[in-house]
Amino acid sequence: MTQFINDPTLPKPSFPGSHMVVDDHYMFISGLTVDDLSNGSASRGDVKEETRLVMRELARMLEQEGGSLADVVRVDVHLTDLKQINALDSIYAEFFEPGRYPARTCTESPHICGGSSVEITLMAKRPSKDTAAE
Repeated sequence: MTQFINDPTLPKPSFPGSHMVVDDHYMFISGLTVDDLSNGSASRGDVKEETRLVMRELARMLEQEGGSLADVVRVDVHLTDLKQINALDSIYAEFFEPGRYPARTCTESPHICGGSSVEITLMAKRPSKDTAAE
C-alpha cells in the first residue's frame, strides 16, 4: 500500500507534493534543502555544511521508516554552482560505504528554493518487513 507522508518536523510542502512516498518496495524522498530544516539557515551558502545537514536529515527520514542510507539506490543532487561538486562530494561520500555508492545525477540549478546551494532527492529500497523487525 502506498503511503504519502509529510514529516511533522519539517515545514509543510509549499508545493502539491509529499515529503516522502513509501510503498512495499521503495522509499522516495522529495528534494530537501537546508531551507527545509529548522537549524539550516545558518549554514546557507556553505556547500559542505549544507550537504552534511541535508544528508543527516535524509538519513533520519529513512530511519523513521525502518531504512537507512545503505538502502539508497539513486540520488539526484542539484547545486547552484557545479564548481562546488568537489566540496559536496567530500561530505557526501562520508555517508556511504566506500564502493557502494548509489546511482547519482548532479546538475547545476542556479535557483534552488529558499536560497540554498544544495538540494538532494533520493530513492531507497524499502527493507523487507522481516528485516525491519529484527
